[in-house]
Amino acid sequence: MSQSQSVFVRSQMAEPLPPPRRTTGVGAWMRSNLFSSPLNSVLTILGLALIVWILIPMWNFLVADAVFTDPEGQRGAACRFEGVGACWIFIRARFNFFIYGFYPADEIWRINLMFLIGIILLIPLLVPRVPFTRLAAILFFGVYPFVAYFLMAGGFGLQHVPTRQWGGLTLTLIISLIGIIVSMPAGILLALGRQSKLPIIKGFCVAFIELWRAVPLISVLFMASVMFPLFMPQGTNTDVLLRAIIGICLFESAYMAEVVRGGLQAIPGGQREAAYALGLSKMKTTALIILPQALKHVIPGIVNTFIALFKDTTLVSIIGIFELLNTVRAAGSDIAWQFPSDAVTGYVFAGFVFWVFCFGMSRYSIYMEGRLHTGHRR
Repeated sequence: MSQSQSVFVRSQMAEPLPPPRRTTGVGAWMRSNLFSSPLNSVLTILGLALIVWILIPMWNFLVADAVFTDPEGQRGAACRFEGVGACWIFIRARFNFFIYGFYPADEIWRINLMFLIGIILLIPLLVPRVPFTRLAAILFFGVYPFVAYFLMAGGFGLQHVPTRQWGGLTLTLIISLIGIIVSMPAGILLALGRQSKLPIIKGFCVAFIELWRAVPLISVLFMASVMFPLFMPQGTNTDVLLRAIIGICLFESAYMAEVVRGGLQAIPGGQREAAYALGLSKMKTTALIILPQALKHVIPGIVNTFIALFKDTTLVSIIGIFELLNTVRAAGSDIAWQFPSDAVTGYVFAGFVFWVFCFGMSRYSIYMEGRLHTGHRR
């Protein structure tokens, strides 16, 4: 070995280095995300202080100072003292009103049966591994609407219940489901029509979409409730709930059309050219090649529209329809249940119900994205 090479040969043992920091676990995640720099550390501490500042009063109102029982049985007498938090006995006492509205108490079984049938038919449509998907789709979209209306409205041996007695969460779900079921295919047809080369069809679809998207939903509901009857023949009385549902369906169809159009524009032109090269017609190319891929691209946008529709159902209260939020407001105006925290307790309950349904839809959207590989993961 030459002298120039020997200088790189270690003649004694080196001091051992300290073990490296862990790159996995809670501590490593906190170092890299919360305390990666002095500024991030300060912001993290301020954020934690803000959370504690909010959570402590919230805990006191919802749990520590809340009233869960009414030992005296005097319809909320324990909630009328100052400093009392949420009055959960109010929610328990008025729970049926929040869920079913003014529906007759001895006929509530019809609503429960309607929801049970709907859930049974929806399971094969939402869970891919469950069998009889095609049969469930035919029954849900072709038969179930008539069965549900028969159970809700009555007739043929069942007591007739007018729509003015429908209300609560039941009515919120009815309006939402009808809006979702109608706006989805209508939006697809409008989006396809907007891309049509026929001037009449394209002009109609463009005018329809731009007209409804330029009008607030609250104006649509006022038009359906107040203005529409003025254009009808004298003596004609269309149900106010039906008018509101039609207005919501038309409004949401326009927004759904724009979501679907974004998916259609995201498909490369080579997809259509390849389908034509294989001998597929224009209709088959759209139905079997283009549209499935487009809908897969815009699953988040579709679910976001559904969530917005579910929350927008609260606007029907302005035309006298007692959906969930309006029933909560009406229950709070009851003299027998007036106490300092009645309105807040009712709104907390309504907000929690809306959160459960919206969060469930968003999580199902994430599940569908992962199942269909919407993100085009490699």
